[in-house]
Amino acid sequence: MTSPPVLFDRKALGLRRARAAVRPADFLHEAVVAEVKERLAEVNKSFTAPAIVTGRPSLWQLAFPDAKITPDDDVLDLSRDGHDLVIHSLALHWANDPVGQLVQCRRALRPDGLFVGVLFGGQTLHELRTSLAETEAAVMNGLSPRVAPMGEIRDLGALLQRAGFALPVADAAPVTASYASALHVMRDLRAMGETNVMMGRDRRTPPRRFFAEVAAHYATHFPAEDGRVRATFDLVYLTGWAPSDTQQKPLRPGSAQARLADALGTREHGTGEKPGDGPD
Repeated sequence: MTSPPVLFDRKALGLRRARAAVRPADFLHEAVVAEVKERLAEVNKSFTAPAIVTGRPSLWQLAFPDAKITPDDDVLDLSRDGHDLVIHSLALHWANDPVGQLVQCRRALRPDGLFVGVLFGGQTLHELRTSLAETEAAVMNGLSPRVAPMGEIRDLGALLQRAGFALPVADAAPVTASYASALHVMRDLRAMGETNVMMGRDRRTPPRRFFAEVAAHYATHFPAEDGRVRATFDLVYLTGWAPSDTQQKPLRPGSAQARLADALGTREHGTGEKPGDGPD
């Protein structure tokens, strides 16, 4: 079997996260904690053995004191069939093998256990991506990977099916934040531990004027009120269940006992009747 490509420098990611933990910017993690709790409250099920995969263990341990907290390593420290709830929080976008992470989460769930994953996707940081790319092309006559690629919601939802989850659902909850400048956006990303750790990143120091011109481009093209700038974070929520015999199953094609046309009180064409046949 072919191994997935190594896109991210996981050692560098660990160092960036450790640096960020000293003075963290946790507003997105806090928003995710609140949203996950609200979603779980709407599920007609009690969870007694939760596990949480995260790069911000202290915050999630405080929110879920009875949960097993584990880092998002390539091999997750989760026992098979050991949990009825697994939350994978704001870490899946850094996985070199996201399907492998999801498969491990599914195997850690008991039958009819719930998986909730949250990651950055879609239009996340599209303002910064555009400003970096256009400035780099103008100043340095080329492009290098500076912002990690973001999965689209349809593709991310398909990963749940590939991993074997039942009843998969993917939805997005965009968050728009405002900042004094693009430099403040990048400062917050540093405090989140979300800066560039792609293996193909350019490790050279850019020209002194580079980031000033990025900030100028950003301010011109992505303004917010009061002279500030906006930054988009697309939080994609993935939900799926470990397969169980107790779950509802879709009917087999052709097994319906009544016609849709009868239920709607309309005439069905293509069955030998000509248009205009039958009662008015």
